[in-house]
Amino acid sequence: MKIVSTKEAPAAIGPYSQGIVVNNVFYSSGQIPLTAEGNLINGDIREQTHQVFKNLAAVLKEAGASFETVVKATVFIKNMDEFSIINEIYGEYFSEHKPARSCVEVSRLPKDVSIEMEVVALVK
Repeated sequence: MKIVSTKEAPAAIGPYSQGIVVNNVFYSSGQIPLTAEGNLINGDIREQTHQVFKNLAAVLKEAGASFETVVKATVFIKNMDEFSIINEIYGEYFSEHKPARSCVEVSRLPKDVSIEMEVVALVK
């Protein structure tokens, strides 16, 4: 088992790691729209979603994985009415390769953000 940690994504804000690799499979913790410096992106759902993908890209890279090796994504959103916007941005990152995905509306997320995402990916 390998703990994944990079300064290119926000540090964990609790007793957990950014991700873990077990048997060549990477499991990310949920990423929210925080910058690597820990600043919250207070912009609209587009800006928040792009920041989440930036964070995921950083932890995937550190793990030796990439968006092309993601096998499952789980998306948590506060407002299902924003799903089409999130889905459009999601498609920018997963255009050719389309992993399995779940998307659920939740009542609240850490720091009251609008989106959180976690992924499972194969390590190259």
